Amino acid sequence: MRFETKEKNGRTVACVYSETPVICDVQSALDLLMRVRYETESTGLCINKEAFCEEFFVLSSGIAGEIFQKFVTYQTKLAIYGDYSRYTSKPLQDFIRESNEGKQIFFPRSEDEALERLAAAE
Repeated sequence: MRFETKEKNGRTVACVYSETPVICDVQSALDLLMRVRYETESTGLCINKEAFCEEFFVLSSGIAGEIFQKFVTYQTKLAIYGDYSRYTSKPLQDFIRESNEGKQIFFPRSEDEALERLAAAE
């Protein structure tokens, strides 16, 4: 895993890259969130979906909701980018759509779109 900061529209966004899952539970998400906040002082986090374990995308597991609550509590916007077309769960697709209409959690298709969404979020 590596991360770097990027500037977009005057806002600093931390981008995390990992080819293997580094977020599999609430504690690993909180550890990453705190590390990024401490090291970059960013209130926006852009991360590729491969960094999340598959259980995260099963809404009935409750992992996603618990993790998202931490991001809301610590006032950090989150964009998880990637291709979600292989997920056929209607609840997950509805959740992704509803999240993308909000201002806190986003599921864009690309890193560029993630940066745009995070930079524009208030």
